[in-house]
Amino acid sequence: MNHSKTRRQIAFLAARMMYDRQESEYYRAKMKAARRVCQGWVKPADLPSNAEIRDEIQHLARVIEGDRRNDHLRAMRVAALWLMKQLHRFHPRLIGSVLTGHIRDGSDIDLHVFSDSLQAVLSDLEFANLRYEVLIKNVRKDGVPRNYRHVLVHDQFRFELTVYPLRDRTDIPKSSITGKAIERASIPELEQLLRREYPGIEIDDSLAEHDSRVDPYQLYTYLLLPLERVKEDPRFHPEGDALYHSLQVFDLAVDRAPYDEEFLAAALLHDVGKAIDPADHVAAGLEALGDFITERTHWLIENHMLAHQIREGRLGHRAAKRLRAHEDFDALMLLNECDRLGRRVGVPTSSLDEAIDYLRNLSSL
Repeated sequence: MNHSKTRRQIAFLAARMMYDRQESEYYRAKMKAARRVCQGWVKPADLPSNAEIRDEIQHLARVIEGDRRNDHLRAMRVAALWLMKQLHRFHPRLIGSVLTGHIRDGSDIDLHVFSDSLQAVLSDLEFANLRYEVLIKNVRKDGVPRNYRHVLVHDQFRFELTVYPLRDRTDIPKSSITGKAIERASIPELEQLLRREYPGIEIDDSLAEHDSRVDPYQLYTYLLLPLERVKEDPRFHPEGDALYHSLQVFDLAVDRAPYDEEFLAAALLHDVGKAIDPADHVAAGLEALGDFITERTHWLIENHMLAHQIREGRLGHRAAKRLRAHEDFDALMLLNECDRLGRRVGVPTSSLDEAIDYLRNLSSL
C-alpha cells in the first residue's frame, strides 16, 4: 500500500471521528483510524501528525458548514472578548480553536485565567449571571502530580476555563498539536485580532449587543415555571398541573428521540401558553416564544392540538391531508403520542432545571 496514501486515509478517518465527536483526543482517534485502515500493525511513518488531522478537520468544517462558519467564528470571538472583560482581573488569555480559527460545530471557547482563589473566579461568573460547573482533574505531568481546575460556563456558547495559580501567569504551555508554545491572546491582543480580521467592526457595539442578548433557555424557564400553578381538567389530565405534564412529555420525547433538539423543545414547550391565555394556549405560547424557537419547533407546537383530532378522526379531510403531506408529520404524531402518554399520576420526572440543562447541552454538541 502507498504509505502517503495510507497516511492521508488515516488522517481523514481520524478527523471524521473527531468532527463527529466520536473521539476527543488526537492519539485515540489516529490509533483507532489506523487499525481500521491497516487491519493490523501500523508503521510509525504511516501515522499522521496532530497538525495533519487538525487540517483535515478544518477541511471538513469548511465543506459541511459553509459560509456560516465565518459568522460563527466572529460571534465566538466577540463572546470570548466579552467574558474576558468580565474576568479581566484574572489576566484571561484566549487559546485554542477560536483564537486560531480552527473551529467546527460544537467547539468550546477555551480561556486560561490566573488566580489563587477559585472562588473569586466563580463569584465573578455569578455576578455576570452565568451558569457554570466545576471539574477538578488530577493528573501526573513530568512525574509530578497536579490538580487542574476547570470551569465549564454555559452561555450562548460553551466556555471551558482553566484556572491556573497566579504564579503561572508568565508560563506558556506547549501545544499538543504542534509541540510548540501555544498561541494565546490577552484582551488587547484579541481586540487587535478582531479589528484586523473584521475591518469596520465596532467592538463596543458588538459587546453591547452581546451583553443585551436574551438567553433562550432563561426565557423557556420563565415561561414554564408558571405552569406549576395551572391545574388541568382531571377528566383529561389526571396527573395534575401543566408543568408536571410538560416534564412527563419531555422525558417521553427524550426516550424516543434523544438527539432531536427541535422536537424535544416542542415537547417541553408545547403548553407554555396555558399560563398566558388558556382559551387559546397555542397562539399565546407561540407569540411568547417568538423567534427563540426554530420554524420546525414552531410548526410542531402550532399543530399539536390538530394531531389529537387526526388521531381521533375528527379533523376535516383537507386539513388532515395538508398535515399528512408535511415532512414533519411523523414527528408531529410522535409528539402527540408523548402528549397523550404524559398524563400519569405520581411518576418521577426530570426537574425543570434538568430538562433545560439537557436542551442547553444538546445545543452545544
